[in-house]
Amino acid sequence: MKRRRDGEALESGCLRAWAAESEAVARLWRVRRGAVFSLAMHLAQSILVLALITGLPAAVATLPLELTVLYNSLIFAMGASDCAINGEAEEIRQGLLRVLEACGATGQDLSTEKLWQKVLQEVTVEELQAPLHRLGALQGAWWLATNRLGSITGLFRLLSSAEDPGRAPCREGKTQLLSLLRAWKVPAEEVSVSLVQSAQDLKEILCTAAAFLQGLQELEAGNLSAALSLLQEAASGFCSKRLLAQIYTCLSCCAQRMGKPQTALQHLKRALQVDFQCLPALSHAAAVYRELGEVDAELQALAVLCEALERNPPAAAPCCLIQTEHLVHTPALASLLRHRHLSEVKYLLAQRCLVDGRVADAVEHYLDFLLLLQDGLQQQVPLDGGSALPRLPEVFLEAASALQQAGRPQDAVTVCEEVVSRTADLIPQTLRVEEGPEQPECPSSETQLAGGPLSQKKESLSCLVWRTAAYLHQGWAWAKLGETKEAITRFSRCLGDLLRVQLYQPGVETAGSLLPEVKLLQKIRLLSLIGRGIQFLELGKHREALLDFQYGLQISPGDPAAASYLVQALWKLDRKQEAAVCWQKLSESPTEEDGQQEGLERPYPLYLVSCLQQATFPQNESLARDIQDYLQTT
Repeated sequence: MKRRRDGEALESGCLRAWAAESEAVARLWRVRRGAVFSLAMHLAQSILVLALITGLPAAVATLPLELTVLYNSLIFAMGASDCAINGEAEEIRQGLLRVLEACGATGQDLSTEKLWQKVLQEVTVEELQAPLHRLGALQGAWWLATNRLGSITGLFRLLSSAEDPGRAPCREGKTQLLSLLRAWKVPAEEVSVSLVQSAQDLKEILCTAAAFLQGLQELEAGNLSAALSLLQEAASGFCSKRLLAQIYTCLSCCAQRMGKPQTALQHLKRALQVDFQCLPALSHAAAVYRELGEVDAELQALAVLCEALERNPPAAAPCCLIQTEHLVHTPALASLLRHRHLSEVKYLLAQRCLVDGRVADAVEHYLDFLLLLQDGLQQQVPLDGGSALPRLPEVFLEAASALQQAGRPQDAVTVCEEVVSRTADLIPQTLRVEEGPEQPECPSSETQLAGGPLSQKKESLSCLVWRTAAYLHQGWAWAKLGETKEAITRFSRCLGDLLRVQLYQPGVETAGSLLPEVKLLQKIRLLSLIGRGIQFLELGKHREALLDFQYGLQISPGDPAAASYLVQALWKLDRKQEAAVCWQKLSESPTEEDGQQEGLERPYPLYLVSCLQQATFPQNESLARDIQDYLQTT
């Protein structure tokens, strides 16, 4: 009897000591909260106390303290690292098994969902209900963070039934989880050890996170009205300024997809008012202004974003316990809140300025972008598929186009030389391309052309497009510099490289059957022939010029620029009858709209627009008058 009393006294003393030590850990956290080292230290101390308790056989008398210490230690673990939220909460499972062990039951072979069902339905000890409910909320946070909405819905249905078996069931449907979370009664906190994060806070976080997560799912599924309602509920919930700014940004995306750009802008303004460091809001604002055609506002948003990215990144927020943002991790959110890299923003500024005709600003931003590349390609250029950047050779060519339009042809030659040198070893000597229906992207035995599978061939064709476009730009640049022979040399190099492509026709050719890269190469060939022909005219080599213009019309019959220059060459060769006939045909034919490709739905690449403009036949009233006079006299 004496030995039994001694054992009970020892157990009671240990219990009081563990409780005191756990309370000291919780109290110390409240004093020193915010430091990463402090959080890690408290986590280690909580785990140590928990290890001491679980080292003994499970007992109903010690389980309330054990489950409370487990709750606190898991709160510390989840707050210390997002990684702790991934996967199963094995510590919670072990806690449930110890509850069953103390009550004389087992559940080793059960899944976590079934284990919770067994515990909540079979364990009726009053002292264990509150700790189990708090642990259930923590399990819900774990499942919410891993997007297991079915599991958390089932768990809170069990928790609600355990509280009040006679309660009417919550409504079914998309808002069932939110209804269950709101209906859950937070257990009283009359515990011997303080909670480092209250169950009421955890409930509010779960409600906000569930609304946010389901709102994102509805947004991704295209159910915009449901997404709007859920996101608005999340915005009114328990969240930090950073998270509230993210929710407003998502609300703006929803409004934009609903065709309400002005409402989208209002949400984005709120996001920046709440958290001025919410840079994705600036990026989305630029996109909305672009949709509205407000170029000045778009460029201003991009400039502010660029300045923010050029500054040192903001200091990390103080380390804290579970927050709503810890529980919402989805690809949809990552996509909506994608942070633009400085190089992307510089490029967008340059591109938009060039499109809008702000050539001087475009040159400045393109040169800034090229300077960024000197610090290392991988560090300065995002490599993921969501980047706004085109392939780098295209950026170089756009920069060359801007430089030419800004009256800096020599710099344009230098930039294009970079493209020429970088693509020299990437193009095979011969590229055989079939004139037939366009092939699928994925290579198969039927798409094995002369140089390999189609994807490899398309890459080679792209390199050839960039290289020949660079020569084309250099030709026009040398022409502006008055170096006619050098210009002819560059145009000839362009045409020489284009001879690497060999079209062969296994069957009957269909309209629009060529690959887009091949169509683009044909346009580059036409522009290069026109450019070289113009330079031949400058040198008085009218026959050579005539041949180039004739070749150009073979490539693109009816092209107004080639036809106009052909008329001029014929007239200079004193072949006035032929020139007059061609001029009459040209006058009667509709002109091709600038900037559009025959057979293609999209515009020409931005880097070719300046070449198209330079190839345009200038107004020549004198020639037109001479031809009209000739026709009247014949």
